[in-house]
Amino acid sequence: MRRKTPAPLPQRFGLDPARMRLPETGSWPTVRAHLADRLPLVTQDVIDSMFTERRIADLSGPLELDAPYVPGGVVWFHRELPVEVPVPFPIGVVHRDEHLLVVDKPHFLATIPRGKHIQETALVKLRRQYDLPDLSAAHRLDRVTAGLMMFVINRSDRGSYQTLFRDRLVHKEYEAVAPVNPGLVLPTTVRSRILKERGVITAQEVDGPPNAETEVELLEQRDGLGRYRLRPKTGRTHQLRLHLTRLGIPILGDDFYPVLTERPLDDFTRPLQLLARTLGFTDPITGEERKFSSRLALTAWTDYPSWASDASRRSR
Repeated sequence: MRRKTPAPLPQRFGLDPARMRLPETGSWPTVRAHLADRLPLVTQDVIDSMFTERRIADLSGPLELDAPYVPGGVVWFHRELPVEVPVPFPIGVVHRDEHLLVVDKPHFLATIPRGKHIQETALVKLRRQYDLPDLSAAHRLDRVTAGLMMFVINRSDRGSYQTLFRDRLVHKEYEAVAPVNPGLVLPTTVRSRILKERGVITAQEVDGPPNAETEVELLEQRDGLGRYRLRPKTGRTHQLRLHLTRLGIPILGDDFYPVLTERPLDDFTRPLQLLARTLGFTDPITGEERKFSSRLALTAWTDYPSWASDASRRSR
């Protein structure tokens, strides 16, 4: 596998610079003119400040305002960062060694920079907090799901750990709080075909050969609610949420299923009651058996009135 050319700019606020290849054909006299066309939502004043603040570079170093356009060339740059709503919950460290950083991600915190969530993401916060510029995520966890996230500390180890998740060699268990359906026979295995279209916020179950499988077990119940153990055998987008909705027991706090509900980004009430509880695997670097367990609890089970009260405005 060919190695990527190292960026000529250092990280800024825990973020790597964006990489842009310049088209082979074009009549732009300067890189500045090309960026004005390529980034129509960015004003010319902001583009100019990116140059004067030395936030645009090629392999020879930072570029000047009049740097000529080079067909087929490559430039790197740091964008202006959006104003973000701070996520007011800490990231708990579960384990750290020379290879791995395993944390408890809180509800409402995105895993990696994307869309409206850049600095308020687990990856960027951890890079800055622990001075780990090469830190990378070994897998993903939905922004609204809490629990175990595994990060790789060294760039050279990244592929080995990410391959574990790609090849489904990691045993994962989740917990959820959802209604109890007395007519539902559990444990059960749910299989369906899930598709997620680019640009559509929700996923859908469609006809066809199953590509998603989840084992569902009821651990305990009281007052019409159950605490469930979920063992996904596949990793489709929103798989657990869709499968419990399919069973008629949608997870408490789910704004997507069965009905999509808009939620402001500064609303941290009634979090989705889904927790990534355990991760287990054979370490590809050391060969040892690893098992990590979340230290978090789902509030709708431990303190339902607190979870249900909008006045509390606290996530657990």
